[in-house]
Amino acid sequence: MTVPPGERPRSFPASERLRTDREFREVVRKGARLHTTHYTVYRDFLGGEKRQVGISAGKRAGDAVARNRAKRLLREFYRMHKGVFPMGTRTAIVVRKPPEGAVQSSVCAELLPAILRRWGGEGDSPCGPDNSSSAS
Repeated sequence: MTVPPGERPRSFPASERLRTDREFREVVRKGARLHTTHYTVYRDFLGGEKRQVGISAGKRAGDAVARNRAKRLLREFYRMHKGVFPMGTRTAIVVRKPPEGAVQSSVCAELLPAILRRWGGEGDSPCGPDNSSSAS
């Protein structure tokens, strides 16, 4: 598949990230909450044409390897399911405890139904087969 120059449909550019601690804390303080077994999702509705997502994994989420893997899987979840993060929202995802042997399909199976149930959205792309490595 060839992607036209300047167009990356599954990217996570800086303009779509919560960049500062202040932005992240504001979403956590003002946003609506969703709790799952391993994650807490906060969403703040601002309106406009901008969508921003922030991902955080504190030390209680495991050692550095586990935290980085959890964040990498969440970034990939965002790239694959941008439809459940509508324009005009800021979303913060906090890793509470990383799932044992986390793979993309388990992250998707936990978060996608919960987000669709709580906020709705375009969940047309189902959780596909796992294509991430299981070496962790």
